[in-house]
Amino acid sequence: MIGESARGPFADALREWRTRRRVSQLELALRAGTTQRHVSFIESGRSAPGRSMIIRLAESLEVPIRERNELLLAAGFAPAYPRTPLDDPRLDAVRSALERILDGHLPYPAVVVDRHGDLVSANAAFHALTASAAPRLLVPPVSVPRVLLHPQGLAPRIVNLEEWAWHIIDRVGAESVRNPDHRLRRLAAELAELAPARPRESPDHLGFAVPLRLRAPGPDDDRELTLITTLTHFGTATDVTVAELRLEAFLPADEATAALLAELVGRGLDEGGAVATAPSAAP
Repeated sequence: MIGESARGPFADALREWRTRRRVSQLELALRAGTTQRHVSFIESGRSAPGRSMIIRLAESLEVPIRERNELLLAAGFAPAYPRTPLDDPRLDAVRSALERILDGHLPYPAVVVDRHGDLVSANAAFHALTASAAPRLLVPPVSVPRVLLHPQGLAPRIVNLEEWAWHIIDRVGAESVRNPDHRLRRLAAELAELAPARPRESPDHLGFAVPLRLRAPGPDDDRELTLITTLTHFGTATDVTVAELRLEAFLPADEATAALLAELVGRGLDEGGAVATAPSAAP
């Protein structure tokens, strides 16, 4: 029997990713355009795959491109995907596109975050919603999940905090399992400590992916915003930094929310607010 040391680091890593994705050797072979026998030989260390086969296998398993570089290194190849700081002139077009997208979402809040949920860029509407958060929570690097769920952030204004907090926690936790990352695991644990106890599931429970119900900012404003969220990413990026960016938009679920957001953003712009962009390099 071939042991772990005989298989080598790439074979073990490939098998770990395949197991994590719950994909059989046969299914992986069909996705990657090879044979089950070849996949078996690779995982057992009896066959050494070439660079293109490694990339095909990793793509078939939806391995993030940061980790694809690690697989290539484990097999003795140089990384294939660059990791360019976002403030590098080579990404000027990407930054401009992000700014246009954020502007295009106004008066609705939208942010761009990295793989850890840290703020990269935000529009004026998001700043209007978070203006009441403790200043220390808004010092870079700004963790958007932490700002949302911290008692000194938006948590006191979230009407359905129990359901919505666990929606966020479960999402961060699921991502930390799907694409293992110690920072995401720590963030999920921290958010779970901040959140109320997980609510009991009633017979008509539809899950925690519910609209965000948020009281308007201002001590004398009892109006309520009802927001639904969307997540977007660059599906064809070959740069690690760009591939890990996520756009999260908070869209109005009703006309009253749309009107209130327009009012809040208009008020903020009158006071000198603007779209804020904080380029950062991927860690």
